[in-house]
Amino acid sequence: MTGHPTFAATGRADAVTQAYVDQAKPPLTQELVERVRKALAETLDPPDGTGSEGDLPGRLNAALDAFEAELRSIVGPRVASLDTATGAVTMEHRSEAGQPLRAFGGQ
Repeated sequence: MTGHPTFAATGRADAVTQAYVDQAKPPLTQELVERVRKALAETLDPPDGTGSEGDLPGRLNAALDAFEAELRSIVGPRVASLDTATGAVTMEHRSEAGQPLRAFGGQ
């Protein structure tokens, strides 16, 4: 990655998108993958320039929440951490009572 902020945000959005898509249920179509990528890129590098590194996982997870709420049929993991220097992403599953959330019917 370079120091160019848009490229850096795009690379990070790609990394988070791939980590999410790998574990999302049911599998996402290419169109949905692009929608997730776009939402995450806008979260990382908002057009109004208000983005900051503070609570980055929380902001990314809010974008994933909005994506899933809109579709009501996809569930996937959430960002536990994102190393902004290397793009390494750690994901975690949301759960209740030790059971992962399920698509099409919740818990």
